Amino acid sequence: MKSAGQAAVSILSGDEWDSSMSVEGHKPADGEDMQAFMNALSPGYFKTMKIPILEGRDFQRSDFKENSRVAIVNRKFAEHFFKGGSAVGKRIGNGVGPKTKLNTEIIGVVADSLYEGPREGVRRQVFIPHFGSGSAALYVRTTIPSSAAYGLIRNEVKQQDAAMPVYELKTLEKQLDETLLTDRLIALLSAGFGFLATVLASVGLYGVMAFVVARRRKELGIRLALGAQPGIVIWMVMREVLLLLSIGLAVGIPAALLLGRYVSSQLYGIDASDPLIAVSTTLLLALVSAAAGLIPAHRASRIDPILALRTE
Repeated sequence: MKSAGQAAVSILSGDEWDSSMSVEGHKPADGEDMQAFMNALSPGYFKTMKIPILEGRDFQRSDFKENSRVAIVNRKFAEHFFKGGSAVGKRIGNGVGPKTKLNTEIIGVVADSLYEGPREGVRRQVFIPHFGSGSAALYVRTTIPSSAAYGLIRNEVKQQDAAMPVYELKTLEKQLDETLLTDRLIALLSAGFGFLATVLASVGLYGVMAFVVARRRKELGIRLALGAQPGIVIWMVMREVLLLLSIGLAVGIPAALLLGRYVSSQLYGIDASDPLIAVSTTLLLALVSAAAGLIPAHRASRIDPILALRTE
């Protein structure tokens, strides 16, 4: 075990603890959001989570007295309320209003980190000392695999207090997977429906072009009888495929750009206008459309002029 720390609110799990704050030297504007997201931590938490301390210091044992009123804030909080100045030594208080007591001193500033999860992004955060009452999430950094560390942690806790329950042992990676499970399911379903739509569009295009070739069977037979090369016949059919593809792309691309903004707001990590995805999708649709139209075009180039005229 390299280091350990505990927190009152488990991170990346969707849980939250927020409070309106009053800040020394900052006069709130009308309607300004003064909310900060809170957590109560033990010494060593930032070291365990590899969150660097940018200014000031970490919590110490002397801070865990009932009359101790200290806090650490993250960079986003400091930059918002102090705008380039130092946050260390300033005072804050819970609540908003002229009677709010600014009785908590900021002793440090740490780098930004996620709180509820990736979707919500970085919040303005205030950390206070954890006095050990109530439940807590314990974070441990080890040099051994997590499966082996679970048993060691249980044994250590049992030695300290046999009545202390230990549950939901998991890695932060697993916690993040659970948080993003809904997003990933939606993305998977969207990809499945998109694939199904592509298949149906390909089948529909094939049916349309097969119908067009069947209707023009006599015309194509006459052209071949008069000496038209098969490649010219194929191009005649593929030209209509390209026309349909162009119309589809002209309508689909603007619609995709508009709907992409909605999709990006529902799924974490999805860019509304990713050029690589846009180009790849366009090329894929072009290849699928060409393949769907090439089969009827190839059949058209092999029409027997005598049979075509006889059928008519």
